[in-house]
Amino acid sequence: MFRSLSPALILTTAIVLSGNTQADEWTQFRGTNANGIHSTPVATTWSDTQNLQWKTPVPGPGSSSPIISKGKIFVSSYSGYGVDANNPGDQKDLKRHLTCYDQKTGKKLWQQDVPARLPEDAYSGFLREHGYASSTPVSDGENVYVFFGKSGALGFTHDGKKLWQTFVGQESGNRRWGSGGSPILYKDKLIVNASEESQSIRALDTKTGNELWKAEASLLELVYTTPQVVSFSNGDTDIVLAAPREIWGLNPDNGKLRWYAETPTPGNVSPTVLVNGDMLYAFGGYPQRYTVALKGGGKGNISNQIKWTQRQAPYVPTPILHKGHFYWMDRSGSVYCTREADGEQVFQERLRAGRSGVKNYASPVMAGNHIYFTTRNAGTFVIEAKPEFKKVAQNTFGGDNSDFSATPALSGKNLYIRSGKFLYSISK
Repeated sequence: MFRSLSPALILTTAIVLSGNTQADEWTQFRGTNANGIHSTPVATTWSDTQNLQWKTPVPGPGSSSPIISKGKIFVSSYSGYGVDANNPGDQKDLKRHLTCYDQKTGKKLWQQDVPARLPEDAYSGFLREHGYASSTPVSDGENVYVFFGKSGALGFTHDGKKLWQTFVGQESGNRRWGSGGSPILYKDKLIVNASEESQSIRALDTKTGNELWKAEASLLELVYTTPQVVSFSNGDTDIVLAAPREIWGLNPDNGKLRWYAETPTPGNVSPTVLVNGDMLYAFGGYPQRYTVALKGGGKGNISNQIKWTQRQAPYVPTPILHKGHFYWMDRSGSVYCTREADGEQVFQERLRAGRSGVKNYASPVMAGNHIYFTTRNAGTFVIEAKPEFKKVAQNTFGGDNSDFSATPALSGKNLYIRSGKFLYSISK
């Protein structure tokens, strides 16, 4: 457990992005506010000929989401290895890419290619589920930062000038699943979850890439999530992170453990903790998945502040929390709604799309009064955001049979979806 480790094991992170709170900004994974929710309604139906503002090629696949900052869209991708499941190719050809597009037109403004630092994890097992570009970029409005696993974290200006590259480990977890969590910003620090590469969290100076601190913990090997920063009613601000069998609250000023709670959640953890006031909701686990409701804040062991647990939760996606209910889709295409008050299920509806069924990896997003579930193989399903299942639409692009594993981005009246081949802008 984290509390038994050295005080030097610091986990300092946050999602405070100065000045980027406008409705047209989506500056990190699940949006600038990290909740996946956008107040402005967007189109609920689209196709190759309807409500498609533009589409533009991306240099390769990726499970990372687009982000939007100052009228520019940034997308990470990979190529050269692991693109064709039947013929992965040679690792020496693997490259990552950070591509910048004009938000209004989709025109490519610049692209930076990053050769892989070898050896990489082989394209096999669960790594085939998400590939080599799974971490969503993050921007502070001036620069953009990416994490490419064993090839390190990098900083670029909005105009594409490379600022720095810092390596954060060359190890592999016992599953060899590759990187999962996305980097976030806290003041002048880029926080990188290098769980797979070195069982550590790193804080890097955003200007230079220099390592400011390094926190190591063995439990991080199975942590593929992105942390949250929460301000509690007792006046404390804590970094909150779910791990196997525990939830941690850490002081962001010095990284020391302020509190912890013991949970029944086994195995690996991927979803991000959701926040509603002092209440925290953690999801995940394997082989059994749990949702844990915890009143956060305090000191020491706060396991007695767990309000309830339920043996039902998403595996990879992070749910939407809206008006007292959670919404998510499981890996086989069933949409769930459960109550925030006690975790009890309100509905479960199996979505269908041909003989192959529905496969899901991305997290849902919400715009206006609708929730959007982008699936890997069956387009995007839209339902009403209420605890009574009502399917509004299923939207596909007929000319694109590649994998759609990325969580969409929202900005103004537009929805942005990326696949293994294209970036799409959808607008009424």
